[in-house]
Amino acid sequence: MTSTLEQLQDLLARARQEIGKVIIGHAEVIDQALIAIFSNHHALVEGVPGVAKTLLVRTLARVLGCEFNRIQFTPDLMPADIIGTNVFNLKNNEFQLVKGPVFTTFLLADEINRAPAKTQSALLQAMQERRVTIDRETHPLSPNFTVFATQNPIEFEGTYPLPEAQVDRFMLKIIMETPKREEELTLARRTLGLEAPEAVLARGEVWQVLEEGQLALMRTILNEVVVRDELLGYAVDIVRKTREHSSVMVGAGPRATQALLLSSRVCAAMQNRDFVTPDDIKSMARAVLEHRIILRPEYEIEGLTCAEIIQQLLQSITVPR
Repeated sequence: MTSTLEQLQDLLARARQEIGKVIIGHAEVIDQALIAIFSNHHALVEGVPGVAKTLLVRTLARVLGCEFNRIQFTPDLMPADIIGTNVFNLKNNEFQLVKGPVFTTFLLADEINRAPAKTQSALLQAMQERRVTIDRETHPLSPNFTVFATQNPIEFEGTYPLPEAQVDRFMLKIIMETPKREEELTLARRTLGLEAPEAVLARGEVWQVLEEGQLALMRTILNEVVVRDELLGYAVDIVRKTREHSSVMVGAGPRATQALLLSSRVCAAMQNRDFVTPDDIKSMARAVLEHRIILRPEYEIEGLTCAEIIQQLLQSITVPR
């Protein structure tokens, strides 16, 4: 008889396979997106235009049987445009709630740093509590509500940096780089035929692997993945080291420790294991920590990056056996 953990591992494998029909390359990005979803957390997606950020989230929604909405953030976007508002209905002589795009399961917040802080903060309650307040009345969102917020790493003119409180609510920072030559060549060939990624998705050739209501059950199965006490200490030490490094002005907080352990557990399940290894934790360290670290200005000017700091930290900490 197949165990529940084996069922989850099979489901993750099938999800990766179906997403791969549309998203060419980006295997690590697909894995990280699934890790965020199955950990029930949010992800910040960074990449230049045209690397399939929107297509990735649309495909995830199709494969996992979830509703999808997209918000294009602009400088004139208001909080009510995101969460909705009450509008007076003359026919019924009463106010009626017009729900905003936040009432969905997977929300793509496209170029979130284009909107001012007041509008960005409209997502805070939704991301943390999965509910929103409109005219002093609280409305629940889907228990699977997940935000994928995109940023352009190149063009910063006219942007508003995300506040630290909001950045910390993103479990992972997923970096979508431009494809390799072979992958871009495959994309070029498919674009000229009937196998263009958007066309494959539009024709329904991507199979759904589960219903949205099953996501909560799949997450409980992850409790079967064992994390040894030594690895708990290893994860804690990695996060605490970010606060002690001489080049770091602001290090990662306790929420980063939780994210590192939860993401490593899904990572282990993806590798068909029922236990977490140090390599699982190391493989998730950059995605979990990079956006939570703020370097001192003098080191940033010298060209030091958060990714280099994280690599230094991993090399300085004794790996448990």
